[in-house]
Amino acid sequence: MISWPRTVVVVSLVGVLLGGCGIGGGVQEVRLERLADEQDAWDGRDVRTRGIVRMAEQPLHYWIEDDVPNRVEIQPADAVEDHVGRQVIVEGTFRFRDDEGRRITVGTVEVVTPDS
Repeated sequence: MISWPRTVVVVSLVGVLLGGCGIGGGVQEVRLERLADEQDAWDGRDVRTRGIVRMAEQPLHYWIEDDVPNRVEIQPADAVEDHVGRQVIVEGTFRFRDDEGRRITVGTVEVVTPDS
């Protein structure tokens, strides 16, 4: 027979552990500054952040940045190529690699309007 108090403790502990790992937490809203400062901690997590879209031609790539500038590359490029110079909100999976830098593989992009 299963003891209810023991079951509650085990289920609660599992919930705390999963919540602390970001598992099951869904998309986390985070500023670019925090992604830059804590890049290892955010690796592999789904995030929502905002910044101004910028681009470089050689090699062609796009990123978003804030005023500092903290930068995160955006992939696929066609997700933001029509929004260069505009502020956007992106949702996607954040990745960090020492040899590649910070990147978000985008799921959604929303152009920020003056009243949003």
